[in-house]
Amino acid sequence: MNKTYALALALSAGTAPFAAQAQEGRAALPTPRRACGTMEVFEAQLAADPSLAQRVAAIEAYTKQVQSQPALQRGMGATVIIPVVVHVLYNTAAQNISDAQVQSQLAVLNEDYRKLNADANQTPAAFAGLAADANIQFVLAKRSPTGAATTGIIHKSTRTTSWTTSDAVKSSKRGGDDAWDATKYLNLWACNLGQGLLGYAQFPGGAASTDGVVILYSAFGSRAKYAAGTYTASYDLGRTATHEVGHWLNLRHIWGDASCGNDLVSDTPTQQTSNYGCPAYPHVTCANQGDMSMNYMDYTDDRCMYMLSTGQSSRMNALFATGGARVGLLTSLGGTVPRLMASTTANFYPNPATEVLNIALTTSATAVRVFDLSGHEMPQARYNGHGQVQVSALPKGLYYLTLTNGTEVTHQRFEKE
Repeated sequence: MNKTYALALALSAGTAPFAAQAQEGRAALPTPRRACGTMEVFEAQLAADPSLAQRVAAIEAYTKQVQSQPALQRGMGATVIIPVVVHVLYNTAAQNISDAQVQSQLAVLNEDYRKLNADANQTPAAFAGLAADANIQFVLAKRSPTGAATTGIIHKSTRTTSWTTSDAVKSSKRGGDDAWDATKYLNLWACNLGQGLLGYAQFPGGAASTDGVVILYSAFGSRAKYAAGTYTASYDLGRTATHEVGHWLNLRHIWGDASCGNDLVSDTPTQQTSNYGCPAYPHVTCANQGDMSMNYMDYTDDRCMYMLSTGQSSRMNALFATGGARVGLLTSLGGTVPRLMASTTANFYPNPATEVLNIALTTSATAVRVFDLSGHEMPQARYNGHGQVQVSALPKGLYYLTLTNGTEVTHQRFEKE
């Protein structure tokens, strides 16, 4: 067997069994035990794409290199700002969670990843010195991939009553909603996730079209911050997203998905398996001094997980070093409000167009790009740098053409016939 593939399979072993499916609606039944589908998804992706194992191994090797060489690490105190787009897919009114509930989730992520959560003071003395501020901040997108202003929240009705880990929720053609550019945004999907799952994520290295995190709508957000929302008991403080975003940032389950397994972090105690509910500390396994069951990457209830370790912070931040797997997020303009190019006007003709779209500019633009109405760039539409865009390869339909000078943008809709 290929050694790299074998390594990836070893890392993926030990997916936890699923619990009973949570009931739809405002009074959703409690999920008996936390269940995360990330490792199941990872195993399926490895089987479908053997090249993924090589990409994962390369990311792991670079992570170790960054951690061992301070010169490669980002400057101390430099906060990573991650633009977020939330796709709310709903089949019932209860599933269409409000913007306020979505915003409560962003607030939880920012507290948890900056060690600003009020329950951080519950960390046992044995781990208090390891509890880390990961210096990662999340902001709802203010600029769409086309350069248009956005709230960063998409509400979309669907005929699908329940979603699985097949990633259909991430595809408009399959009734879901397509991901925004994964190199510039963190995509979160809130939906009626079945199979008893609270959520699942994609590790770095996977396909851009499916990159992001899926969360059960009633485990999305915090009852403590927005009481009027729709929540599932025990998982109503926003920690499911904290856990799943941890996977998206390359963290493994703390027990290593094996009996006394390896989570690839040096300062988290080896523990026998996942913890559920709210175990009292110390719960000793694998000859440790007590499981770090309050870590976000365990399976405890929301109210009983409240820390990341220094090693986990280091592992996540390696993704943002020069050459890191998610370094593109550092230069994303997704979190900034677009400014219209007041001095730039453009006439497009003919509109509709069949072969060529001509642009008459009064001032110059540094980039001309074409997007479909979902915000996906159409690379087959090519600008020649002299006022003409070749559109003959585009399917018939409506599109946006954007012009930018690097910081300001204007966009206009045209039709290809």
